[in-house]
Amino acid sequence: MSSYNAKDITVLEGLEPVRKRPGMYIGGVSSTGLHHLIWEILDNSIDEAMNGHASAINVTLHNDGSSVTISDDGRGIPVDKHPKTKQSALEVILTTLHAGGKFEGQNYKTSGGLHGVGASVVNALSKELIATVKRDGKIHEMRFSVGKATQQIKKIGDARGTGTTIFFRPDGKIFPKTIFNPKTIRDRIEVTSFIHKGLKIIFNDDVNNTKETFQHEEGIVDFLEAITAERKAITVHESPFSIYKEIPSDGSRVEISLQWTQSTDEYLRSFVNGIPTHAGGTHENGLRAGLGKAIRNYITTHKLTPKGVTISTDDLREGMIGILSIFIAEPQFQGQTKDKLNNIETSALVDNVIRPALEHWLNSNTTTSNAIVARIIMSARAREASRAASAQVKRKSATKGRLTLPGKLSDCTSSITDNTELFIVEGDSAGGSAKQGRDRSHQAILPLRGKVLNVEQATLKKVLENKELTDLVQALGCGMGADFDISGLRYHRVILLADADADGHHITTLLLTFFYRYLPQLIKEKRVYVGLPPLYRINVGKETHWASDDADKSRILKSLKSNAKYDITRFKGLGEMMPKVLWSTTLNPKTRRLIRVETHDALGTDKVVNQLMGKDASARFDFIMERAEDAEAIDV
Repeated sequence: MSSYNAKDITVLEGLEPVRKRPGMYIGGVSSTGLHHLIWEILDNSIDEAMNGHASAINVTLHNDGSSVTISDDGRGIPVDKHPKTKQSALEVILTTLHAGGKFEGQNYKTSGGLHGVGASVVNALSKELIATVKRDGKIHEMRFSVGKATQQIKKIGDARGTGTTIFFRPDGKIFPKTIFNPKTIRDRIEVTSFIHKGLKIIFNDDVNNTKETFQHEEGIVDFLEAITAERKAITVHESPFSIYKEIPSDGSRVEISLQWTQSTDEYLRSFVNGIPTHAGGTHENGLRAGLGKAIRNYITTHKLTPKGVTISTDDLREGMIGILSIFIAEPQFQGQTKDKLNNIETSALVDNVIRPALEHWLNSNTTTSNAIVARIIMSARAREASRAASAQVKRKSATKGRLTLPGKLSDCTSSITDNTELFIVEGDSAGGSAKQGRDRSHQAILPLRGKVLNVEQATLKKVLENKELTDLVQALGCGMGADFDISGLRYHRVILLADADADGHHITTLLLTFFYRYLPQLIKEKRVYVGLPPLYRINVGKETHWASDDADKSRILKSLKSNAKYDITRFKGLGEMMPKVLWSTTLNPKTRRLIRVETHDALGTDKVVNQLMGKDASARFDFIMERAEDAEAIDV
């Protein structure tokens, strides 16, 4: 037995923990984590602005695409020596975890950066970082690399005004890709300018040689209008409900703007101290609770309760587009990525703000209010009709009624859901190969015939009447819509497996549209995957290589010796692949390639799905024309 004692204990000092486990601080080293570096520095500048110390922020993406400069006209990070460390405060903030001026609440009434790790994490994960501070009539500069000072703080000139400028270049040893996406930066800046009304943020995109200034005097009211237009939503009422309220006792602030539309989903964007809370939290719970009480009180008071139908909480919010922004002194986020708010007291805070205000607004605008209630009742009746129709396609659980399964489903033998997989394949031919090549114990095969219905253009009635989709819902076992129950899902993974050509991609897109619109919970729970079968087989002597597309084929051919002789076979489809080949390349968990389906930008995803799959052909035309120059090797 190997020994285990004190010498085996590793002690990470300074910023070493950040470089060792970056995912703990920025959520990962993917594109999301890379851009999180910008958000951390930007949030610091925002904190200066939201506390009245800055009025303008500049963000510059340099022409190399992998370095960024963020500057503000705030007070400037202190540069005098810290009484405890005897280092300059600038160095302490940039090289020490949990160091900052936001813990005591004296310098910042509200802020997004509370953990004191943001700037130091960016420094730790940057190959190069230069901090420039204008303060006390001088310009001070300090340089760092991978979290360590390479040049001590020094005065480099005289200054007019105050402010902080941070230049950084992410470390390629940490991030697989260090190229920033200008659109991602632009969209975040635009949203930030909406949340902090009146704040000016300038984005200099040197990659594309563009410059934009974002400033919105009406704040989230302008934001709501922009989102409604972006979603092409037909509004139920003309003027939105909006409220802005400050709480003098603790300095907190609540801003809400709501608009009901004819869309079939609820769309809520929430923010805490300017930071997007994609995973929601207690503030969203308070909004929904207060909104529900206000609307139900109005319905009861005006005797508008419908007969023969029960209004659910989802009905109250169907079609609602909302913006919720709160500012509080001590937000408790779930992790450094700050996706979710945990403060228990904010639920009551938001509830107490929206309930009386919305109830008063409803009673003061009866024409508008009655239109909203009519929309809610319509939603309730549609839900009841959907429940009745979907009951026809809802199957029993895995342990009950296997006789209700679709006849063409080749189910797996395991009765335990963990590690089971459902492959949705294109056609009976591919289904036959997959059935023979699979691992019967935990892999099930469901073949679909022909092109799947485009649900973005179809009515709910047509969706429920479509045999391919009803078979799919039966096979999954979790139901859909109001009857969705994740505990009824019969498989751990759902894998879309179509041919590697353009037709196969189209079928995959149609299926993804169905899952996104009617089974979004499966995507949210990270249960949906796309399989990547090979399009080419490349034989080089006794070696065989598999290429999933033309780019992959070119990469393999370039890697061969110049005099190598090779033979290339292009598969027409999965159906012509031998079962053993299909197993080794596409079904075997040890050798296959899968892409997990995830969504990170709700509005962006909704826009793309609507553009590419919706009824408006002009939107597709514009989408194609905007990207025509980027298209290569079109398969038509």
